[in-house]
Amino acid sequence: MEQRFLIDTNVIIDVLGSLMPENVKKVVLQMPLVISAVTYMETLGWHQVTPSQLQILQNFMNTATILPINQSVVEKTVLIRQQKKIGLGDAIIAATALVRNLTLVTRNVADFKSIENLRILNPWEI
Repeated sequence: MEQRFLIDTNVIIDVLGSLMPENVKKVVLQMPLVISAVTYMETLGWHQVTPSQLQILQNFMNTATILPINQSVVEKTVLIRQQKKIGLGDAIIAATALVRNLTLVTRNVADFKSIENLRILNPWEI
């Protein structure tokens, strides 16, 4: 079975920034851009974004498949938050990955590692 991915906000920022090594960036850019609605909101809603950065982010997001927050994701989010101390945004992103059977691609492994059955890939370790 082909592995499918959900890209976290920090990975998008890293790819578009200058900190991610080119070899890692190349691997990430080969993945289909599938994101949670939360990642879309977090990325485009960044309060310090300049107009030129916003244009780049909007162009990048136009290529994304944005997964909605449906009832299954809502229910899974509630379960995750009942069991773990985790922010709402991260809980929704994790729930989206679990409900859709996706591997979460994130640099913030510590935020998600205690969530049962969540597959995580840190692109910095590729």
